[in-house]
Amino acid sequence: MSVLAPDGRPRCDWAVSTPDYLSYHDEEWGRPIRDDRGLFERMTLESFQSGLSWLTILRKRPAFRTAFAEFEPAAVAAYGDDDFARLMADAGIVRNRAKITAAIANARALLDLGDGRLTELLWSFSPGPDRPAPRTLADVPATTPESVAMSKALKRSGFVFVGPTTCYALMQATGMVNDHLADCAAR
Repeated sequence: MSVLAPDGRPRCDWAVSTPDYLSYHDEEWGRPIRDDRGLFERMTLESFQSGLSWLTILRKRPAFRTAFAEFEPAAVAAYGDDDFARLMADAGIVRNRAKITAAIANARALLDLGDGRLTELLWSFSPGPDRPAPRTLADVPATTPESVAMSKALKRSGFVFVGPTTCYALMQATGMVNDHLADCAAR
């Protein structure tokens, strides 16, 4: 069940622990993103989140945007050794060698797909609006058959660090699934 936020409206319980979460929940999470650049940003941030708190990533997002050229795929795909060293030295982001390497590799894979094709590929795994609304957080899965299939398709296309759990989080964040709880005001 949802909990009441400071404004008296019900929200998913994870959203009310900090103002950062509440703002993200109300203004972004679960809202459809249907452009390659926006999806690349969210894919990258979800990959960086793996093993960490989303709050950490959310608070570092402005630094991530600066470090990764506002997530312009062509710019990130062109990153070389000097850029990699700069990213590894940037305390404003998560300095993880594998995740930084994945972000650059994924930008290159996105360009190899062609313009608009990432959006088409990712949204092809959306289960549609007929899913029942979760009533509690226990009803929200970590993976689904669709996220497993998405992960496999992305890996076949050259993407890395995109396992089924990361793909499901991406689906949630970008509106491919609506996991706002049934009585959440944002639903």
